[in-house]
Amino acid sequence: MALNYKKLGEFLRLTDERNSDLSITNLQGVSISKQFIPSIANVIGTDLSSYKIVRKGQFAYGPVTSRNGDKVSIALLESDDCIISSSYLSFEVVDKTKLDPEYLMLWFMRPEFDRYARFMSNGSAREIFDWECMCGVELPVPSIEEQRKIVHDYKVISDRIELLKKLDINLFSTAKVMMKENYREGAKFGNSISISDFCDRTVSGATPSRTNNEYWNSSDVAWLKNGEVKNNIILDTEEYISNLALKETSVKLIDRFSVNMAMYCVSDIQVSYSEIPLTTNQAILNLTVNSFRKASFLYYYLATFGNDITSNANGSAQQNLSKEIIDAHLLLNPNLKDCFFNYFDSNLMERINIAKELSILNKVKTNLLSKLSKEVA
Repeated sequence: MALNYKKLGEFLRLTDERNSDLSITNLQGVSISKQFIPSIANVIGTDLSSYKIVRKGQFAYGPVTSRNGDKVSIALLESDDCIISSSYLSFEVVDKTKLDPEYLMLWFMRPEFDRYARFMSNGSAREIFDWECMCGVELPVPSIEEQRKIVHDYKVISDRIELLKKLDINLFSTAKVMMKENYREGAKFGNSISISDFCDRTVSGATPSRTNNEYWNSSDVAWLKNGEVKNNIILDTEEYISNLALKETSVKLIDRFSVNMAMYCVSDIQVSYSEIPLTTNQAILNLTVNSFRKASFLYYYLATFGNDITSNANGSAQQNLSKEIIDAHLLLNPNLKDCFFNYFDSNLMERINIAKELSILNKVKTNLLSKLSKEVA
């Protein structure tokens, strides 16, 4: 055992309180995002007396790991008491002056814990991370004061992240309202123009061969997937391709000030604004313009009225747009010198700054979790 690490079995005990008097009806489940969530199970006519009670400050987890991919369903209950299925195991910290439950939850949130739990799971038909395995988990246990300080620091960061997310949502919603209310006022708009004529270039992306490691084993060029296009600001991407892939394949480098529009599975419009040069896969149409003013207008125009375009999507099993459909869509040509459009510039710039701060805070949050595995004096 590593220095200063202790086994969880020293601090935990199973709980098995049943809802025998039917006093609790709040049925919850545990998600792979490590939260309690309302259960979707149909319990009409079900006897809830055999369900387990979880009290505030107690944990529950699903021991079957084979059905969850790389995640373990485990959570700390921070709200009112609830009941859960007997398929879950519930437990609590015996002495909270020695191990803080919230500190323990931070340990469970680490990707390293998920990987460990999956590795230690056993069974043939189903892989189980049983109670014995849980008790064998080792973690650093500093003083309770240090544990609480780590929890406090994590909460400060998390609260700031949630505040910024809400602010971003409000800014996005307000911009769409402004666009919708003022778009058809003639003083600000001229004759109709197609999206292809409004833009400098409209081009879809491509996916380099996954079998060629030289195309992917690098961090040269950002590569955006359509699943990352979520009416958001793009500062980074989940994957990168090499300069060699950019040279040898049909992927195209897209300039900054581009608006990226998802073309597959388009029941609801999804666009993004790229603050960085990047490449994309073939499921994204990239609309490039020559100024931030044009980009901010186009981004919020598509976010507001894009479903007028998606209504023309085709396909039976999967609704898809085409470059031709998007290019041909007509919009009223904006008089971008009108001061009305200053609002969209400032709104998008504020959201870009929020996205940058969120990026930094999420990295700090990740680093704080990673530090938990380091030796504790």
